[in-house]
Amino acid sequence: MEHILRPIYQERASQSDTLGVILVTKREETKSVTDTFDSVLLIVVKEADIPIFTKHYLHEDKKMAMHVITEELLNKRLNVGLDRRIIDWIFHGKVMFDRNEYLSNLRLKLQEFPFLGRKLKTGIQFSKLIRRYIEGKEFFNRGNYFDSYHHVVDSLHHLARLAVIENGLYPEVTVWSQVKKLEPSIYKLYEELVMSTESLEKRLELLFLAIEFLINSRTNDGAQHILETMVSKDTWTIQELHNHDELKYYAKDLEVFVEYLIDKGYIHTESKLSKSGLIYHRHYKVDKEFVSSSYE
Repeated sequence: MEHILRPIYQERASQSDTLGVILVTKREETKSVTDTFDSVLLIVVKEADIPIFTKHYLHEDKKMAMHVITEELLNKRLNVGLDRRIIDWIFHGKVMFDRNEYLSNLRLKLQEFPFLGRKLKTGIQFSKLIRRYIEGKEFFNRGNYFDSYHHVVDSLHHLARLAVIENGLYPEVTVWSQVKKLEPSIYKLYEELVMSTESLEKRLELLFLAIEFLINSRTNDGAQHILETMVSKDTWTIQELHNHDELKYYAKDLEVFVEYLIDKGYIHTESKLSKSGLIYHRHYKVDKEFVSSSYE
């Protein structure tokens, strides 16, 4: 398919805003990676009016997709770590155009997995784990076991990604194959959930205990990024936290994460009288002594 797509990516490569072009070919054993398309063109541009622009093509019995994505959105997806297809495309796709070695440097960066980047990805996955655990436990307590089961599966997936990140790797599409080698205890929990002959209620009850233990044992590492960010300023409003360049990646999970860290004593609240004099603004601060003793 390369010769069919060549005019398309060559036209894009001639534009000064294009940083790189990757061609991904469907692999039968992992067709979902390309959304079942025979070929995918990933084109990274510096800027664009639309952050991601997609076109589909057809040639004889072959179907092809082109995705034009801005550098900013690509970096966001890599940081958040939810679109594992893009990671697969970058690692395994064929580089067709590479301006100033942009893609080569990106691959190297992903392979080296910088320590600061690891802290951010750990924090994001941990915040998602907290939300899924809390919501799943609420469903369980109300006797909604199927809804609870769904959240426990998601919790285990976030634990799996955390385990891979802790080992200095990127979670791949086949994350459970990675976890089976790196953290067999977490893999065993997943097996017990889906394969045990115990009643669903009993399985969930045991899994919640195990997940709670794993959350508690990982809180220091999971909170490291947000605490180190917050210690740079005395107090924060919740909007200031949402607006921060890195904390905004936590998105809807930020507030439940902050509340969890308040409950655990990592973050304290301060009340400041509003202009009305009737209610108080709620501000947030980190115990600097705790941060310095734990993270420096």
